[in-house]
Amino acid sequence: MANVTASAVGELRKKTGLPLMECKKALTATDGDVEAAVEHLREQGKKTEKTRLGRDTDFGRIGIYADLEAGVGAMVELKCESAPVASGDDTIQLANDLAQQLATGPGAATAEELLAQPSPSKDGMTLGDQKDDLFNRIREVFNIGRLVRFNGPCGVYAHHAGKPLAALLEVEGGNADAAKDVCMHIIASTASAVTKEALDQEMVANEIELQKDLARKEGKPENIIEKMIEGRMQKFYEKNVLADQKFVKDEEKTVAQFAEEAGMKLVRFERWELGT
Repeated sequence: MANVTASAVGELRKKTGLPLMECKKALTATDGDVEAAVEHLREQGKKTEKTRLGRDTDFGRIGIYADLEAGVGAMVELKCESAPVASGDDTIQLANDLAQQLATGPGAATAEELLAQPSPSKDGMTLGDQKDDLFNRIREVFNIGRLVRFNGPCGVYAHHAGKPLAALLEVEGGNADAAKDVCMHIIASTASAVTKEALDQEMVANEIELQKDLARKEGKPENIIEKMIEGRMQKFYEKNVLADQKFVKDEEKTVAQFAEEAGMKLVRFERWELGT
């Protein structure tokens, strides 16, 4: 049996954040080799995690990253089991590391592809290792939900008071502050497209028919319904089109007017609410 020293136990605890007794057992199992013990604990953690995969992960964090100058932006949804863990520093770090690597790395279509890539904040570790180590310390399941990357200049903003919300916006021109301001507006809005032309045209057609039916039920004659629909659809567009909405930070202008003043063209956006 290896002579497991107190200094080795302390070093392993510092590396993993796990209880002293678990560190001592791992060192005993690996003949006192600290690096081997780290991997041993990680593998043991994976086995434990497999028994808990069915647990609900209704809380979490939306990791964000954007670099307007570099022309990249990304968001990643990281889900966990409890609110306190969702707001923990290590969870926040993992969520943002996932987003940063997605934005600045080769890209990833799945969570598995992303987790196999290097961690931006943990030298020598993959994001999967970082996630596994966090599970080992906290014993809560972490799942990656959605992930999105825009290959263009972006702004991004996340709001984590209450239900986490985040928005990623691709732009042309402008500056990071202006792009962030529009992202803040997107979070507070109900927009589903940047412009009228970008709206789901089937949804638009359905709304037009709905408004016509309502007008007929109100007894409006057919010869004026078409004129009425134009006004009623304007309200629909104000609700669903980002460019046409009153800007949340200055309701004297629309989002399109704010963007124009900032020398910025709105290209596309994603708005997420955790778990939906």
